[in-house]
Amino acid sequence: MTEFGLHERLAADCHRMGDFPLCRLLLMNDSHYPWFILVPKVAGAREIYELPQEQQIQVLAESSLLAKVLMEHFRGEKLNLAALGNMVPQLHIHHVVRYCDDAAWPGPIWGVVKPEPYAEMALAEIRKSINSLLAEQSIKYFPVE
Repeated sequence: MTEFGLHERLAADCHRMGDFPLCRLLLMNDSHYPWFILVPKVAGAREIYELPQEQQIQVLAESSLLAKVLMEHFRGEKLNLAALGNMVPQLHIHHVVRYCDDAAWPGPIWGVVKPEPYAEMALAEIRKSINSLLAEQSIKYFPVE
């Protein structure tokens, strides 16, 4: 059996936030949007339907919890969820908080503006607040310090 490894593009473009029981939580290094990514820690997974039913249910539970926390914290107008995989075949689910005045509204976020990396202080604040909020939830969450 192959061991789980994060696709090199996700590793290069994101900050690791922590881990749920099944998924790794990443923050896309683009300060234009609150943009988080869940990656099931299942070697070789490319599509949700390929996971056993128990893991499908766990991905949905972790995704739903994350979505709720993100929308409450960032007070978004819409949450975009996507599991595209055209550039990165590894199964991963984007969670992007959207606002009517964001750079790409109402269209998709990809390729609209050049990514702007987080400043160190902004990254530390997001890490602290999101990790704290997730640690208080019903699903176990293990933050990266």
